[in-house]
Amino acid sequence: MAELNFGRVLRHAARYSDDVAIVDLGTGHEASYAEHLGRIARACAAMRELGIAPSDPFAVLAGASHGYVELWRAALAGGGVINPLNTRLAAEEIFYILNDSGAEVVFVDTTHAPTLAAARERLPKLRLIVQLGDAALEPACDLRLEDLLAAAGATQALPAEPGEDDAAVLMYTGGTTGLPKGVVLSQRAIVLVIHRMAMAYPIEPGMRFLSFMPLFHIGGISAWGLLLPFGGRSVILPSFEPAAVNAAIQTHEIQMIGAVPTMLALMLEHESFASDALASLRLILYGAAPMPPPLLSRLMTLFPKLALGQAYGMTECASTATALTPQDHERGGEILRSVGRTLLGVELEVRDADGVSLPQGEIGEIYLRCDSLMTEYWAKPEQTAASLVDGWYRTGDAGRVDPEGYLFLADRVKDMIVTGGENVYSLDVEHAIVSHPSVRQVAVVGIPDDTWGERVHAFVVCDPATTTENDLEAHARQTIAGFKVPRSWTLQDAPLPLSAAGKVLKRTLRERLT
Repeated sequence: MAELNFGRVLRHAARYSDDVAIVDLGTGHEASYAEHLGRIARACAAMRELGIAPSDPFAVLAGASHGYVELWRAALAGGGVINPLNTRLAAEEIFYILNDSGAEVVFVDTTHAPTLAAARERLPKLRLIVQLGDAALEPACDLRLEDLLAAAGATQALPAEPGEDDAAVLMYTGGTTGLPKGVVLSQRAIVLVIHRMAMAYPIEPGMRFLSFMPLFHIGGISAWGLLLPFGGRSVILPSFEPAAVNAAIQTHEIQMIGAVPTMLALMLEHESFASDALASLRLILYGAAPMPPPLLSRLMTLFPKLALGQAYGMTECASTATALTPQDHERGGEILRSVGRTLLGVELEVRDADGVSLPQGEIGEIYLRCDSLMTEYWAKPEQTAASLVDGWYRTGDAGRVDPEGYLFLADRVKDMIVTGGENVYSLDVEHAIVSHPSVRQVAVVGIPDDTWGERVHAFVVCDPATTTENDLEAHARQTIAGFKVPRSWTLQDAPLPLSAAGKVLKRTLRERLT
């Protein structure tokens, strides 16, 4: 059996049987590695009882919890193909994903169960809704996972190890077509990224990690994957709240966190912040959005012995392709504006619009090649072929590489906006706004924001005398998630500026706001 499968990682973790594996601050659940691995084995058995085969996708719509981590690890052990759903999406977007993936079983918490129950007739492939947690069975749910685990008895054996090429994750990401695309990641992709990150960052045996990032992001790999080879402890917060994070770091002597820069800024600005409260921290990993230089400088000044690491990547490469290491941060200078250099085994090229490699230092589209790339976009062969070219993945991001191999991002080829660590594609937002009957034209851009990194801004051609920002916001919220709705607006009578090819000149629009 080839070793690049997650089942092998879990079996390695069994050597830490007496150490604490997980602490759930939302429920009070705490388990040793022996107890935790037993629950994972029983979750795999429960999946068989539910009719989920190892190659079948199943969905999870829930907040962060020990149960969610167990489902991640059970799926990757060979229980099924996990399809984590973004809880911040609008109901229509969730329904689209479920119908597209064909998932017949959805695991939900009590908060999100009503979303599915209210529209079950619109989900013809959905057979079962399984409730997470210890609460009494909700009317919207068919079964409780805890009851299934109890029925599995004393089962301790994990399934046979999956193959390296077996599908492990089906994770949907925004698309420029206006509809999410399902990224299929293999066992090999997941395990290779764990190995690469472990080499890039100073992960120590028994390290205590505080998880407050959503588990529906590929960045959640730190909570359910990265620490396993080291016997690390994952401490789970249900969601991000600055005071709760600051308190948990002190109370549980947390040594490592992962966050988007917006979260770090909110932690430092909160009244609960005190530098001695974070004294236990040894490593902060950040990414998903650019780090404002003043924030980075403040972190490095407040905590001179703290290791900082930045990761750049995307769902399509199983999270991380380049890293700005703690050693890079200590070196300082211009490289702190970069996203680091490629991890071991990752190749990177910068190419022009025709796919021709550009000389060093020139800006173009970033292409990646490695064995942690996605297998395909689920049931979308044309989009797969357009993104995977001769073994290379077209990221849609633009950047340049300096003589030492550091990657500097320049712009987003696909007009993606990163606000508070969430990816927002402008076309998604434009489709939601232009369907309003009074809207004639719309263009959405990202503009700098001190708190969120970027915020979504919409230029709308309409009659400002009869259409208000509130009207447009309410209309957009009917079809897209709240974080995608513009935070600021420009309403105008005049047409938007167009290029000779008839495309909206978004650079010109951005310049109006600076």
